[in-house]
Amino acid sequence: MIRLKSAGVAFLLALSAGLPAFPSLAKVPADQANQLGGDQYTCTGAEKAATANGVAAYSGKWLDSWPGMKSKGGYEPGPYADEKPLFTITAQNLAQYADKLTDSQKGLFQRYPNAFRMNVYTSHRDFRVPDGVCKTAKANALAAELTDNGLGSTALTRAVAFPFPQSGSEAVWNITQNNYGAMNEAVIYDSADVYANGSTSWARHRFRSIRLPFDLSAFGLPQEEWNTYAYDGLLAPPRDKDTLNIAALPSNFAKNHLQTWQYNPGTRRVRQLPDVGFDYPEPPTGVRTVDEDYLFNGSPERYDWKLLGKREIYVPYNNFKINDPSLKYKDILGPKTVNPDYQRYELHRVWVIEGLTKPGVRHIYRRRILYVDEDSWLALWSDIYDARGQLWRASWIDYHYSAECECYHRGASIYQDLLAGNYEVAYLVNEAGTWWKLNDPRNTPDQYGPKAAEHGH
Repeated sequence: MIRLKSAGVAFLLALSAGLPAFPSLAKVPADQANQLGGDQYTCTGAEKAATANGVAAYSGKWLDSWPGMKSKGGYEPGPYADEKPLFTITAQNLAQYADKLTDSQKGLFQRYPNAFRMNVYTSHRDFRVPDGVCKTAKANALAAELTDNGLGSTALTRAVAFPFPQSGSEAVWNITQNNYGAMNEAVIYDSADVYANGSTSWARHRFRSIRLPFDLSAFGLPQEEWNTYAYDGLLAPPRDKDTLNIAALPSNFAKNHLQTWQYNPGTRRVRQLPDVGFDYPEPPTGVRTVDEDYLFNGSPERYDWKLLGKREIYVPYNNFKINDPSLKYKDILGPKTVNPDYQRYELHRVWVIEGLTKPGVRHIYRRRILYVDEDSWLALWSDIYDARGQLWRASWIDYHYSAECECYHRGASIYQDLLAGNYEVAYLVNEAGTWWKLNDPRNTPDQYGPKAAEHGH
């Protein structure tokens, strides 16, 4: 599914015309597709085996609950809350672990040797996806292809499109369109931009989104036209209070374009917004671009994507703790980066995907590397380089497993500018007074669009 950033300007640009020819990539043979869910691969294509270095074997023993869980809704500390770190990576012992770190992780150690560290815990791969997701993933393996110069696909949604990706474009499609996640979400959350001079700016958002199932006719909507809607109303700061943005995103960037509407409390009018996307800087600090939500989202058209294979990397994983409502923001937000005491890293196999801007195409990020979990197809970390090839930014997302959606769901999302020294944390709920509400049947498509903008303020 396409991923929306919830801030007002963070919507995705539609397809531009005149792209070069893009071949339709091959489906996998039936004998390969039949390996899904067998001894070697999970039903979504991840390797089941453990590694000698400490990547856990896939167990898939839990789906919608785990021992000690109290409720499917609301915050839970998770099944690993009592674990202690196996070891801690610091600027002093960095060389010992360098082969399992990304460039921007090393950059964080160099930039903040006294503030950044990584507490590494036991690796776990204990959560599986529902049976229906497995069936859809197998169907996609047998039939799914990229279309329209890589800007559309024939894949069924609600499961990975390409369990055995054969190209960077297929891998990126898995990230942006076809990993398994919540059908809808709603929350009030805070975002904090921490400046190098020590000041912090805050915003509070009332946010909801919906990802439509493959059978859009059930909602009275045209098939294969739109698949994601998002609603973002600003509650703070006072100068932006009651500003409301609503977006509708297409399922195929070659056939439709993004539509966005904004309610402005100053004029008391709803207007359709022009397209913004790609490298448009996200205010107030510009620490990230609008296509950086979920680490990459939207149309892949400005990059040549290359699948670099898999690596074993220490990545954020099973991060329940930082999302605990008992934590205060003053404890989470450090002057240089987030408090490492509330971060959990595990060793996992990740797909490594490189994006290089196409010749003659503009983006402030000349190169970006995505580190993508083999089990969930969620991008967990990204390294970002500027036009000179210099390491510029590090971004990561603290996912936690939610029994409510039977999936991993995002929590605190960190965007770090290694050159300017600023950073942003989005989707903080600790002091917002709410928790994520997922897969709520009351969250329906009729709550989105221009009429919803007129009445939603």
